[in-house]
Amino acid sequence: QVQLVESGGGLVQAGGSLRLACTASGRIFGINSMGWYRQALGKQRELVASLISGGSTNYADSVKGRFTISRDGAKDTVYLQMNNLKSEDTAVYYCSARVRTDISPSANDYWGQGTQVAVSS
Repeated sequence: QVQLVESGGGLVQAGGSLRLACTASGRIFGINSMGWYRQALGKQRELVASLISGGSTNYADSVKGRFTISRDGAKDTVYLQMNNLKSEDTAVYYCSARVRTDISPSANDYWGQGTQVAVSS
């Protein structure tokens, strides 16, 4: 019903920057929120940043001041600008969206396939 496709991951040196993008498509009636999670090897998935439709944002303490989440509503796309990357930011980054479709009265959560971010020290 809804697909999320991420792009922008890769390998970067510590101190560098990357920009992730995630575009939602499908039977979208509305998007309540979009966000980025990450999962490092051997660790649980954790919230990195989220943005609700009203514009409020939330960041993990570990990325505050370095990462910025933004959204292009016209394109149903969410971005994660990551600056001053550290080795501990290495993980698979997943996009998530809470979406209302034209066939469901309530919103459901959808996930992208993940994109690898590797930061070398």
